[in-house]
Amino acid sequence: MSSLEKKNVKISVLSVFTFFFFGRRTKKIRDLEKEKKSMRSIEDFNMDLFSLKGKNAIVTGGNSGLGQGFATALAKAGANILAVSIMDDGGETKEIIERCGVEYKLVITDITAEGNCKKVVDTCIETFGSVDILVNCAGRGINIQDVTKFGKDSWDKVVALNLSAAFEMTHEVCKPMIKQNSGKIINIGSLFTFLGGQWDPAYAATKHGISGLAKAMCDELGQWNIQVNTIAPGYFATKLTADTRADEAASRRILEHIPANRWGEVYDLMGACVFLASDASNYVNGTVLTVDGGYLVR
Repeated sequence: MSSLEKKNVKISVLSVFTFFFFGRRTKKIRDLEKEKKSMRSIEDFNMDLFSLKGKNAIVTGGNSGLGQGFATALAKAGANILAVSIMDDGGETKEIIERCGVEYKLVITDITAEGNCKKVVDTCIETFGSVDILVNCAGRGINIQDVTKFGKDSWDKVVALNLSAAFEMTHEVCKPMIKQNSGKIINIGSLFTFLGGQWDPAYAATKHGISGLAKAMCDELGQWNIQVNTIAPGYFATKLTADTRADEAASRRILEHIPANRWGEVYDLMGACVFLASDASNYVNGTVLTVDGGYLVR
């Protein structure tokens, strides 16, 4: 090889090295500049992030108790509501929701029956055009003080609604959410997401499970900009807790455990629901938001 050829080889090698080293470095700098431009400033934050205007929500158990509160909260933030229940409420929830200036539809169905969860999701899409939010609120408990009499029949009934139906609703709703690359799924737990509790082992097990389901689905669905979280309410003043609140000794024991020194009101839960359903929580995923007046810290 002549000296001229050797010189040309050296120049070629140097050119290749320069291209790869400086070219890659230049590309990296451009990518960093692009990323910096795409990052949002603290000044970009605004209250519109909490708006649900134009969104469509399914709330299971949405026409009574806590579910009615969640449905109302989402409606007040601008979302259309499809409530799912096994019973009619005489139009009470419809009146509340429509006063918020949004649309409302009630579907009477048993979501533990095969195929009904898919029908609910299909109905929401047919009615409103999409499904953006799911609140898995429908649930039940069966209290039997003698633990030896709490058998598989009772266990299966609680698990079917509290956990299996929530899974199936999530399974069906995530399909259109994946296609639209966005969605919010909110599971409703309780203090028994963390505690044991007597008289109803299935309830405690399913409330632990509903949080685990949220974490598992968060891990699966986060790549499609779908957030899955859990709200864990404490002791709230509802029809279901009326007997406990009427029992002075029982109510006092509970209140002594709550730093806020009062039973929760459904109103206290509504902001948490709107937050987790909105773009303000887009980086909140797989967590449990406890709304209990401080019960768990005492």
